[in-house]
Amino acid sequence: MKYKDYYKVLGVHRNAGADEIKKAYRRLARKYHPDVSREKDAEERFKEVNEAYDVLGDAEKRVAYDQLGAYRSGQEFRPPPGWGGRFSQGGPSQADFGGMDLSDLFAQMFGMGSARTASGRGFSAGLRGRDVEATVSLSLEEACAGTERGLQIAAPGQPPRQVKVRIPAGVLPGRRLRVRGKGEASMHGEAGDLLLRIEVAPHPLFRLDGRDVLLDLPVAPWEAALGVLVTVPTLGGNVRMRVPPGAKSGQKLRLTGRGMPGSEGRGDQYVIVQIVVPADLSAEECALYERLARISRFDPRPGFPRE
Repeated sequence: MKYKDYYKVLGVHRNAGADEIKKAYRRLARKYHPDVSREKDAEERFKEVNEAYDVLGDAEKRVAYDQLGAYRSGQEFRPPPGWGGRFSQGGPSQADFGGMDLSDLFAQMFGMGSARTASGRGFSAGLRGRDVEATVSLSLEEACAGTERGLQIAAPGQPPRQVKVRIPAGVLPGRRLRVRGKGEASMHGEAGDLLLRIEVAPHPLFRLDGRDVLLDLPVAPWEAALGVLVTVPTLGGNVRMRVPPGAKSGQKLRLTGRGMPGSEGRGDQYVIVQIVVPADLSAEECALYERLARISRFDPRPGFPRE
């Protein structure tokens, strides 16, 4: 069989480390990828690079390859006696090696990684495209209900492309979603994945606490004292709720099941009472407050010293 110098194909020394081999492979795969390369022999070079990395990028295959010895590219050679049995139980005998392509030999020995082209030459089909990361910003309403987004993905060495992704209902900020097969394309193998980092834009009314939604509810002093029925916004639409008499500032009122959806059910919405005092009082309002101060028995500071 004819010898193929996989180290020469990748442009690395025989003692190169795994990281150096991987770096060289990625650089050459980008350079010769037929979808982007203008080299006349790009497809053939791309196959050679993939084939070389399929062997040198696998620790067991690399050991087997190194034990074949070093020859000139294209030189006829035969594996040393007993070589096949060291790496494969019931592996091929010496008689099986005659006329075999080196890449076919490794495919037979290890049972992996070889696909066929129309011309019958072997090259790696198990090279998966790299994952691609992107950030998507949603409104709180979109995060709650779910939405579809069109994104432009730019993978190194490949032209930008548009992909459409579905964002599931109830996704929380900071979460990472994996979209299978939408990452970097691979001409002869599986495409990588798209990793989406979720951002949720601040909302003018709502805040998130896990899957619970928080909402500040301004109420007037007399509404807090007497109680009031109010219309409250939620992510699922407006609802009517009652503020009980004697409500305190900071008191939380729960709307069950009005939070963000999730696999274990929806969160709740907490309405937080905030007592607000009018800043601009008319003469009549001032008179009413002064009369209330005279007749009220309420002591807001019972533990404080008296004058």
